[in-house]
Amino acid sequence: MIVKTKKYQLPTGTYIKIGLKTILKEQWWVALIAVAIAAGYFWIPSWWWISMAILAYALYWLFWLIQFAGVTQMEQNKIMFEKMSYEIDSRQILLKINPRQGMPVKWDMIKRAQQKKEGFLFVMSKAQFIYLPYKLFNSDNEIKFIETILKRKGYV
Repeated sequence: MIVKTKKYQLPTGTYIKIGLKTILKEQWWVALIAVAIAAGYFWIPSWWWISMAILAYALYWLFWLIQFAGVTQMEQNKIMFEKMSYEIDSRQILLKINPRQGMPVKWDMIKRAQQKKEGFLFVMSKAQFIYLPYKLFNSDNEIKFIETILKRKGYV
């Protein structure tokens, strides 16, 4: 069975929000470094430790925000934000710009897949992912088929 979705364009704001959430989950340990820096207060009592830890943590997240916002502006990444449809089967996810142009993404290229309450998220790298909201699918059977594929592939 092949699941064919409706056309969908990933909004840049959604891309940035999902990207930052993904980084937060992957790199949660960075918060521990900020706490360790702030713990310097107990070694030499000064509010500089706490303020510098907060500043360093805020700059870290600002760095990632700039990275994801920059991806949306780069010419070579414009294809990620074009309107396209998807064909999903047990071999691959086919991203189709039009009926003749498409790009296959094999399942082994996907590092992690998540089924969220609003859609599917297929993560390929820190800055590359495919987000498919449930509204793209034509029926609940298609959603269940994708859930079955994810279980068979060991993602869920």
